[in-house]
Amino acid sequence: MYIGEKLHALRKSKRISLTELSLKSGVQMATLSRIENKKMVGTLESHMQIAKALGIDVTELYQGLAHSNALIDLRPDKNTDVFTRSEQASFEILTKNVMNKKMMPSLVQIKGGGKTHKEQNQGGSEKFIFILDGRVEVNVNNQTFMLQKNSTLYFDASLPHYYHNTGKADAKLICIGTPVSL
Repeated sequence: MYIGEKLHALRKSKRISLTELSLKSGVQMATLSRIENKKMVGTLESHMQIAKALGIDVTELYQGLAHSNALIDLRPDKNTDVFTRSEQASFEILTKNVMNKKMMPSLVQIKGGGKTHKEQNQGGSEKFIFILDGRVEVNVNNQTFMLQKNSTLYFDASLPHYYHNTGKADAKLICIGTPVSL
């Protein structure tokens, strides 16, 4: 099953028309139609809006989807590289052969009250983060962004930046960035 088929089945089971789903989710009706007709897959943001409008968790939208022909490294072996940068934070690279890729996805875990070290990547590099759990203060070039679960931030990673978990519980975030050149 593909994302469009899953969306169509969920929408029909909830007896919601495309028009109604568009109004509730804020996603254009044409986009919803293209997703259902396998013309596009949509974005994570649109998927989150659709799931919220359907009254489901976004993970339910992805359950049972086909991926046999996809060029995706799903890492079922969980044999990933984990880098502990301090007692407060660790980074787990979520794919193999990262130097051959244009993106480096990683899982960042920060203990309650912990911070990552300040980093500054090479010019032209970018990062996208998605907060899975917790409250995280992201400081980019001395500008602070307060993020919580399901929040995202896209920024120029060549600017000095670090993450600070402002809560007591551990925070988790997905970080996708431009790999560092050797």
